[in-house]
Amino acid sequence: MQEFPVYKTTQFENGLTVSTCEMPYMNSVCIGLWVGIGSRYEAMKISGTTHFIEHMLFKGTKSRSAFDISSEIESIGGHINAWTSEESTCFHTTASAKHFKTLLAVLMDMFHFSLFSEPDINKEREVIKEEISMYRDQPGQYVEDLLNGAMWENHPLGRPITGTEETVDNLTRNILIDFKHKNYSASNTYIAVAGAVSHSEAVEVVLKYKSYFNTCPPPVFTPAISLQEKPIIKLSTRDIEQSNIALGFKTCSRHSNCRYALRVLNAIVAENMSSRLFHLLRDELGLAYNIYSNPTFLEDTGDWTILAGMDNDNIFKTINVILKELKIFKSERISEKEINTAKNYLIGQMEIALETTENQMNWIGEQLSGYKNIVSPVEIIECVNKVTGDEIKAIANQYIKPQNATLALVCSLKNEKCLSELFGILN
Repeated sequence: MQEFPVYKTTQFENGLTVSTCEMPYMNSVCIGLWVGIGSRYEAMKISGTTHFIEHMLFKGTKSRSAFDISSEIESIGGHINAWTSEESTCFHTTASAKHFKTLLAVLMDMFHFSLFSEPDINKEREVIKEEISMYRDQPGQYVEDLLNGAMWENHPLGRPITGTEETVDNLTRNILIDFKHKNYSASNTYIAVAGAVSHSEAVEVVLKYKSYFNTCPPPVFTPAISLQEKPIIKLSTRDIEQSNIALGFKTCSRHSNCRYALRVLNAIVAENMSSRLFHLLRDELGLAYNIYSNPTFLEDTGDWTILAGMDNDNIFKTINVILKELKIFKSERISEKEINTAKNYLIGQMEIALETTENQMNWIGEQLSGYKNIVSPVEIIECVNKVTGDEIKAIANQYIKPQNATLALVCSLKNEKCLSELFGILN
């Protein structure tokens, strides 16, 4: 079995956590400043706040302009970026390990001393609205937002992470600063460092910034509760030549052991080019150009999504094939050969990914923000290898049901009623 680097963690008395993956054989270092805050923590009226704050931290501080932030990193051959999800925000930067202190100094300056000037807020508001329009104009992207909105109706998980044009227009400087002050605290901030930097050095440098973090209590979110009793279909009619569909099923949280069986099932269904649906829909039947699946595991829930793009004339055929193939997993036991192939794929992909500093940084951040400790890759491999055909069949029967299914479509169809009867296939 492949050997993995050792992870070390130090938590200061104010709750701030520093964790490292020492990779002395690398030349670079990647730093991630993770905060356990995301779009599901937002009230409806201020939807998009976390994403807006992410943008504003790049717009300038008391000592660095927006140009200074990017140029200081890029002038040493590095890069800097950020992203926001439902439950986390991450600001990350990578460069040669000899510039570790510079990278951390820029991140800390952004995080603690961003100006949030009114002119910059107004300009960035328009940038974000353009981003929202861009996603809406991309059917393959928009169908995922449509699915989430239908699957998690009237819940923060059903809202776009970016917010909407209306909610973004409502976000004032006071709202942004107040939200940041109340939710970005030491106890839900994790500094993940991967690369040619020792743990002792990382702790020593971060220690200088410890007092900058406030100690407010960690934020709380509205739990996800499913009252679904029948299939949900959400249609966005457009005059386009290619249709995009997203079929989703509510599943388990990141804390459930069934997530390992679901990951194996996902690899068998449509995670790669040799998966069943990819081979069937694209190679054998020629119905779809794009087909893939993806599980998402959150703190208290999760979902499993299958996405496909096809010609308008092939919508019914494609959905019919997908549902019939899913039905097979409920009644038949998968062969050991197919299960082992899926396991080898998952383990191999993880091993390859963890050879890079950025993916090691992401591993640390995801583990700390999701579990409050770092789960070893070796432990994950053991859990994946223990998955049985009976477990896969059990979760297929637990989740692949008409009353747990949601279908979103961006296509030329005018009416979705004709699709409802297809879900009877899953019974």
